[in-house]
Amino acid sequence: MSEARKLLIVEDDESFARTLKRSFERRDYEVRVAHGPDELHALLAGYRPGYAVVDLKLGNASGLACVQTLRAADAAMRIVVLTGFASIATAVEAIKLGASYYLAKPSNTDDIEAAFERTEGNVDASLDARTTSIKTVEWEHIHQTLVETGFNISETARRLGMHRRTLARKLEKRQIR
Repeated sequence: MSEARKLLIVEDDESFARTLKRSFERRDYEVRVAHGPDELHALLAGYRPGYAVVDLKLGNASGLACVQTLRAADAAMRIVVLTGFASIATAVEAIKLGASYYLAKPSNTDDIEAAFERTEGNVDASLDARTTSIKTVEWEHIHQTLVETGFNISETARRLGMHRRTLARKLEKRQIR
């Protein structure tokens, strides 16, 4: 099997990781799975993938740190970040840290494989104005602050001027994945 067809999945949801792994194996990828940053470091010691799929939220850890680790291991690696709630803040950070593409869940194997192949931006992308609700703006602000604090809930609540429990309730309603 060639280097280019090796894939590393960093996903804390074991069921989703298993499904994604099987799907990529059917497409002739050699797949390994890490369920968090610690497993990622251990896997990279003896495995050099050409592709990686990284979940943005890995339990209490940020997938952004994994993107940085993967990029440091191989600057040519094609990295796709998956998330249950896409925000502008995390998309920008993921790309800055070396992700090749950023996809919102639910995404399937076709979407991910297409993202691996995209090497350039699309100048024909729609520029239509998107209506944004107050709740979306609030969520994006919360998410940006979470990124800035390394997903530290207490520090995020302090910076936002809200009680930690209030923030925790808001985060339970719209989980970061």
